[in-house]
Amino acid sequence: MSAEQVIVKLLADGGETKPSSAISSQLGPTGVNIGQVIAEINKQTSNYKGMKVPATVIVDKKTRTFELEIGIPPASALIKKEAGIAKGSGTPQNNDGGDITYEQVISIAKSKRPDLIAASLKTATLEILGTMNSMGVTCEGVDAKEFQAKVKAGEFDDTLSKHDN
Repeated sequence: MSAEQVIVKLLADGGETKPSSAISSQLGPTGVNIGQVIAEINKQTSNYKGMKVPATVIVDKKTRTFELEIGIPPASALIKKEAGIAKGSGTPQNNDGGDITYEQVISIAKSKRPDLIAASLKTATLEILGTMNSMGVTCEGVDAKEFQAKVKAGEFDDTLSKHDN
């Protein structure tokens, strides 16, 4: 970052960010067109409607131009979206937080992979299954912890090899 840049980190409402006092107080002093920033955030986060999305606005104070870096919502938000639920289970041991397929788990793992410490797609899916376990969300009707054991045992290595690219 140069002395001519200002970095503003926001938690945007995916595809539905509106001008607010919080955004205005952070971006106003930079001289950037706040309406353009919000429009671009909404455009780039439209796939994440209903979720909070991390966004970084990098403003060049001299030219009053900006760049956006859009992050990926938390794994729990992606799981809730795939399961079609508003929140995870209040009692995860009961597995009453919804259900998703292993293909959906892989999709979430692939999108979150840059943010995970996982060395492979297999370990990334194990991390997502761990999050599902704490939310009470099952995978193909099976407890997420039990499904993790199947993945660790190699039962889904063929499926994973089709997606690991």
